[in-house]
Amino acid sequence: MIKNSLIAYAGTLVFFLAADMLWLGLLMTGSYQAWIGPLMREQPLLLPAALFYLLYPVGLVVFAVRPGLEKQRWINCAALAAFFGLLAYGTYDLSNLATLKGWPWQLTLVDMAWGAALSCGSALAGYAAVQAWGSRPAA
Repeated sequence: MIKNSLIAYAGTLVFFLAADMLWLGLLMTGSYQAWIGPLMREQPLLLPAALFYLLYPVGLVVFAVRPGLEKQRWINCAALAAFFGLLAYGTYDLSNLATLKGWPWQLTLVDMAWGAALSCGSALAGYAAVQAWGSRPAA
């Protein structure tokens, strides 16, 4: 159980980091700059960013990967992860929309969709890692 959870975490984390770096660093840089440029720091604070990137995959493993593995159904993992991402990113974006002047609707919608897709892909990577390298339950 612990071995599989660590494998799931590693697979989830690697995909999450790689995909989000691609998204933020290459694909959406101009859009984020246009939408919230005045609110952005010149250099992000590394400690809060590191904590987010280390903690969020834990949530995916607990709330999506492990339940999917228990049922031995990747589709359960995918659906739970997408819903988790929609809720988590939605909490952030809708709170910002409600409280920050100038927070754009476009960013809210794009970010919520990205949160669902990123979470789904990341959790499926963790699920696949366990299927490939994890321990099988005794029959």
